[in-house]
Amino acid sequence: MTPDVLLAVSLFALACAVVVGAGGLLSLRLLARSSLVLQLMVVALATVVSVVGGMAVVASQMYVSRHDLTVFYSVAGVAGLVSLMMAAVLGRQLARDSRTLRSAAASIGRGERIASTDRQSNTEFTALAGELAATGERLAESRARENRVEESRRELIAWISHDLRTPLAGIRAMAEALEDGMAEDPERYYTQMRGQVDRLTGMVDDLFELSKIHSGTLRLRLEPVSLYDLISDTVAGLWPIAQAKSLDLRFAGEMGLTILADPRELSRVVGNLVMNAIQHSPPGSPIVVSVTESTADRALISVTDAAGGIPEQDLGRVFEAGWRASGPRTPAAEPLGSGGAGLGLAIVQGIVQAHRGEVRVHNVANGCRFEVLLPQHPVAAAGRAAH
Repeated sequence: MTPDVLLAVSLFALACAVVVGAGGLLSLRLLARSSLVLQLMVVALATVVSVVGGMAVVASQMYVSRHDLTVFYSVAGVAGLVSLMMAAVLGRQLARDSRTLRSAAASIGRGERIASTDRQSNTEFTALAGELAATGERLAESRARENRVEESRRELIAWISHDLRTPLAGIRAMAEALEDGMAEDPERYYTQMRGQVDRLTGMVDDLFELSKIHSGTLRLRLEPVSLYDLISDTVAGLWPIAQAKSLDLRFAGEMGLTILADPRELSRVVGNLVMNAIQHSPPGSPIVVSVTESTADRALISVTDAAGGIPEQDLGRVFEAGWRASGPRTPAAEPLGSGGAGLGLAIVQGIVQAHRGEVRVHNVANGCRFEVLLPQHPVAAAGRAAH
C-alpha cells in the first residue's frame, strides 16, 4: 500500500469516526438522565458503528468484492451484538453496585451502622464501599460520644443545681434564724454560713476552671517545679481533712524530680486527686501519694487509695464532667469545701493535657490508683493555651 493510499484510508476512517463520535456524544447528552446501562450501550454502539462505517467507506473505495463485503458486515454485526451484550451486562453490574452504595449512604444518613458490603464489580467501587463502611463506624462512634457528652452535661446541670440548692437553703435558713433572733449561738451560725459560702466559692471556681479548659483559654505559666516540694505542700494542706476521717495520708517515692510546669495548676491536680481519695476512703484506710521517674523521660505522680475500686464499666467515664461514681465509691458525706459537683477529675484531665501529659486510672487491690504522667521537659512554651 502506497503512502498516498494509506493517507487516504486514514482520512476516511478519521472522518467517519469523528462523525459517529459526534453523534454518540449528542446521544449521551440527550440521555444524560437515562440509566447507566443505556449510556454504556450507546458508547458500545458508537464504537462498533465507527469501526464498521470506516471499514465500509474504505472498502467501497478499494473495489472489494460483494462476497467479501458481505462477510465483513456479518462479522462486524456479530461483534457489535456481542459488544452491546457485554455493555448491557457491565451496565447492570454497575447499576446494581450503585444501588447498593446508595442504600449504604442512606443508612449512614439515618444514623444506622452498616456492615462491610460484599466485593463490588470493580476495585474502585469496592474501595468506595469499604470507605462508606468505615465512615459509618466513625459517625456511629461520634454520635455515641456526643450522646455521652450530652448525658454528662445533663448530669452536670442536675448535680450543680442540687449542690447549689443545698448550701443556699442552709444559708437562707440560718440568715432567717439570725434575723428573727432565734439563733441560740450566733457565732456558730456565722461559722457555718462562712463554710457554706466557701463551698459555693469552690464550686464556682471549679466551673470557671472547667470553662477555661473547654474553651481553650487556660494558659500555663511554666517554671521549674520540684515535685517533692509541690506534693508535700499539697498533702500538708489536706492532712487535717484526712486526719478528721482517721485516714493515713502519706507521701512516698523519689525526692529529686524537677519538671517544667505551672505550679498552681499542677498543685490543683494533686489536690483534686487527693481530695477525691479522701472523699471515698473509709476511716482508717491509707492514701499514698507518690512520685517516680517513669520511662521516656516522664515523671509519674500517683494517688492510691483503698476505697473499694471503681466498677470496670465506669472506668472510662471517671473524667467526664458531672459524672459521679456509683456503688462503693459514692461518698456518704463530702468534706467541707469540696464542692462535690463532679468536676474535680474533669479538671485534672484538662490541666494534665495542657501540660502535654496523660492521666489514667485503674483498680488495684481493694482500691484504685490514679496516675499522672508528665514530660520532664515539655515542648509547650510558657503561656501556651491549653488546647
